[in-house]
Amino acid sequence: MKKIEAIIRESQFLKVRDALKDLGVKHFTYWDVTGVGKEKQPHVYRGVNYESLAISRRFISLVVSEELLDEAINAILDSASTNEVGDGKIFVLPVEKSIRIRTKESGTSSL
Repeated sequence: MKKIEAIIRESQFLKVRDALKDLGVKHFTYWDVTGVGKEKQPHVYRGVNYESLAISRRFISLVVSEELLDEAINAILDSASTNEVGDGKIFVLPVEKSIRIRTKESGTSSL
């Protein structure tokens, strides 16, 4: 099993969600995050334009089987890309064990 962590634009979230759903990924966690990167995020306050180093993004975390890994990564890549600076990052980490609390199933059946 592998854990995929993706940091994407908030505007691309629904596309990514739908792409993962079409792939058969039924569960994942996401939250809104703020970070610092190469992109400058423009803001307007009381009619004054300024740029902020703080960039709003959405962080997605999911665990998939080894067989689904490449397809899930490609689904995120294809649906999150705008071909602009600041599209985000994907990280893949190993998962040693997964246990469903309710049924105590472990391994890929717990996903």
